[in-house]
Amino acid sequence: MSTTALSKLMLACALAAGVCLPSLAALKVGADAPDFTTEAALAGRATPFSLAQTLKNGPVVLYFYPKAFTSGCTIEAHNFAEATERFAALGATVVGVSNDNIDTLKKFSVEACRNKFRVAADEGARILKAYDAGLFIKPDMADRISYVISPQGKILYVYSSLNPDQHVANTLKVVEQWRASHPK
Repeated sequence: MSTTALSKLMLACALAAGVCLPSLAALKVGADAPDFTTEAALAGRATPFSLAQTLKNGPVVLYFYPKAFTSGCTIEAHNFAEATERFAALGATVVGVSNDNIDTLKKFSVEACRNKFRVAADEGARILKAYDAGLFIKPDMADRISYVISPQGKILYVYSSLNPDQHVANTLKVVEQWRASHPK
């Protein structure tokens, strides 16, 4: 079996099992969050997305996921959709990022994200590279990593696990702590 075939097999098994593989996540708490603009989908429509513009409204929960319409990514999108109103009440915006194309994300934004938050296209993997969010075994594919970014553009929190279960709870807790220390 070739190295590429073995890597793909290991990735498929890990994704299917929800096993954590080491990520390349190198952005640390306190680091500057790389700014970016890209096309994103919300409620089936493509719109421009700017991190800098969105941070003017409050913190951003930026989560990377491997591939739209896979089981773990759909579960995670549903979880974030269910919590979007709680994030919004705290002044935070949720946005997902994958290297899927915008047409795929238009569908995903309706079916999995339930029209609640944007999912951004990163077809060239430039955003995931800037955030060191590539899978160890396949660096051009996003790992499942969630960042909480302060309105000042600093990384407040990083959570990496291919298991989608704790991303919402962990990031929501950090946003709640941020809001408590930054009352409106």
